[in-house]
Parts: sequence; C-alpha cells; structure tokens
Amino acid sequence: MNLILKGRHCYLRTLTTDDAEEMVLLLLRNRKYWAIFEPQHRDSYFTAAVQREKIRESIHQAKENREYSFGIFEAASDKLVGHISMYSIKRMPFLSALVGYSVDEQYTGRGIATEAVELVVAFGFEKLQLHRIEAYVSPRNTGSVRVLEKARFNKEGLLKEFLFINGIWEDHYHFAVLEKDF
Repeated sequence: MNLILKGRHCYLRTLTTDDAEEMVLLLLRNRKYWAIFEPQHRDSYFTAAVQREKIRESIHQAKENREYSFGIFEAASDKLVGHISMYSIKRMPFLSALVGYSVDEQYTGRGIATEAVELVVAFGFEKLQLHRIEAYVSPRNTGSVRVLEKARFNKEGLLKEFLFINGIWEDHYHFAVLEKDF
C-alpha cells in the first residue's frame, strides 16, 4: 500500500523500507532540535535496522487501519524533510485519531508543517471517515501551536504533567478539529 497525498509545497508518502537510510539521516540532522519537545531515544533508534523495522510495523498498522505514517517530502526537490502520523485510530463509537509530526529544522517556517497537517486531516476525514482528529503539543512549542491553529484545530485544554521529556513531566495542550469544522 503506497499512499501519496499531494500539496503545493510538499507531499506525503507512506514510507517503504527503502526509505530507512534517508530517515536515519533526517533523524540524525534533527536529533538535538527534536529532543527539545520529544522523549529521548536510545542510540539504536538512529540506525537503518531500527528504522526499517519501524517502517515495516507502520505498513502492517496501515493494513490493519490502525495507523498511517508518512514521510513529508518537499515538492520541489523530493527531499524527505519530516514525518507525520495519524495514529491511535479508533472506530465507533469514537471515530477519532491522533496526529503527530516533525519537520526538519532547516525547513521550518515555510508552511510545510501546516500543509502536511492539512493533508493528513483531509485524509482522515475524507478517506477514513473520522469524526474527530486530535493533537498534543507543548505550550513552549509556539511554532507547532501555530501550525495547529492554522490547520483549524481548536485548543480544548491543558493536560498537566502529560509527557516525560528530558527528565521532567511537561504539560501539553490538547487540540482537536471536528469533521463538521473541516
């Protein structure tokens, strides 16, 4: 199953095991940058073997309609510049999912993250027939907060001490967008 979601500045494509090496390069380039807002990973995470296994698992999850993981590719260059996932997909009575994403530090501020979120949200509502899509974001991550706001997500609340990052429990905003508002 090879899905491609096309936008103006970027496109999303489900990853294949052939993308593992390029994914490792992306992860290594952004290891310190992404670690500010994400839980730390062991060194083995930054290897092609582990990334190939993660990609295999994401392919299996997509076949089961539980999760869809995409690479974010810059449209002009076809370069892998991030990743985005729609995960924790729940069927009735919820019809909901979560979205998580990361964009290469060198490509922030170009609208790529916003477009990627909009593409995956459209996929969730139009193809997966979801009712609600949610995202969590650190209040300190002002860029990501702005991405969600531009993608028409609404802040629904603050989750106290929600995620353990860099040795401390961090609060996170809870954002969501409903199908009727899409």
